[in-house]
Amino acid sequence: MDKLVIKGGKRLSGDVTVSGSKNAALPIFISSLLAPGIHEIHNVPFLRDINTTIKVLETLGARVEGNGNIVKIDTTGINNHEATYELVKTMRASVLVMGPLLARLGKARVSLPGGCAIGARPINLHLKGLEAMGAEIHLTHGYVEAKARRLKGARINFDTSTVGGTEHLMLAAATAKGETILENAAREPEIMDLAEVLNKMGARIEGAGTDTIRISGVSDLHPFTHSVMPDRIEAGTFMVAAAITGGDIRIHNMRLDHLDALVFKLQDAGVEITNKDNVVRVRGSRKIKSVNIKTRPYPGFPTDMQAQMMALMTVADGASVISENIFENRFMHVSELIRFGADIITEGNTATVKGVKKLSGAPVMATDLRASASLILAGLAADNISEVSRIYHLDRGYEAIEKKLAGLGADIKRVKEG
Repeated sequence: MDKLVIKGGKRLSGDVTVSGSKNAALPIFISSLLAPGIHEIHNVPFLRDINTTIKVLETLGARVEGNGNIVKIDTTGINNHEATYELVKTMRASVLVMGPLLARLGKARVSLPGGCAIGARPINLHLKGLEAMGAEIHLTHGYVEAKARRLKGARINFDTSTVGGTEHLMLAAATAKGETILENAAREPEIMDLAEVLNKMGARIEGAGTDTIRISGVSDLHPFTHSVMPDRIEAGTFMVAAAITGGDIRIHNMRLDHLDALVFKLQDAGVEITNKDNVVRVRGSRKIKSVNIKTRPYPGFPTDMQAQMMALMTVADGASVISENIFENRFMHVSELIRFGADIITEGNTATVKGVKKLSGAPVMATDLRASASLILAGLAADNISEVSRIYHLDRGYEAIEKKLAGLGADIKRVKEG
């Protein structure tokens, strides 16, 4: 098992390029199940979750080839309708294959999902939507078994905004008979990227990026070629890295308009952010100001940036209050940040963070993907040496982050534990 060893106190500077979005790439890969033929996907990040998705697709009968950051998926031979526990347990997005398998083969058997331990993320909204579209669903021995001759359009109102549920029912509805209307749909940029892919395949989708999406089902789809959007959470993590080290970095291949809520908070904290010729420059301040944060569905402040901003607030001037309104168990990084000398008190879904003058290097343990990033950020700002273990979480969502940070001047290296 690997760990990261960080010698803090280095001011980051230079240029860094953001990889393609993991959260956009996963449903795009899965959309290839809807149409036989060869699909070509560019700007693919090489991550554990991508590899898991490839294994799932290959198990279902697809042939996958990679060349650099380009992946070709041949779904001509899809003949298996089961996604097993061994694969699905490590990545909850695997459940998204259910809708496309129903559309393509008329049946699906998919294990209940796993993923990061950041709180309950049930798939009941997915299943409720598929049932409304005519699927017959049974839960047996930890698997969801679904059947449908052909899904039919339906009006579906989500009880709560769900990114995965919105993506799943978009995939399922693309070839359903009639019109499907998704109300209270999630509005994330990744959903817009998926809608663009589906429309390239011949689907008829309107309203992606708003809370009402209309899908007019078509009889069949065809293969696509698409470049995955930049990873807005990786970009945001580098922005906070510049801020917490008082650095000056230029970020390439990012969409600043996807991060408005984060940008406003960083600017309130005293961080200078400029955008010229699609290159974003981020300059940290000698004194970071405290800001309050409430996570919300997009376009609100992203829950996936909460841990990173908490790391920044540990060295801010004053006290900040951070409220987590998306997941009920997303403060597991708090106890590890305290090991750096951070002053944090939690009560329910709220954390009060009092800034300290300096963090002190410590051995810490990652508990989930974004917690991993927050501990790295704290290590970059801390005195002396820090060690971050259990970074297999990190490898699910950040492509070679230690190499990118080292390219900006960080003293960071990956080593084998023990």
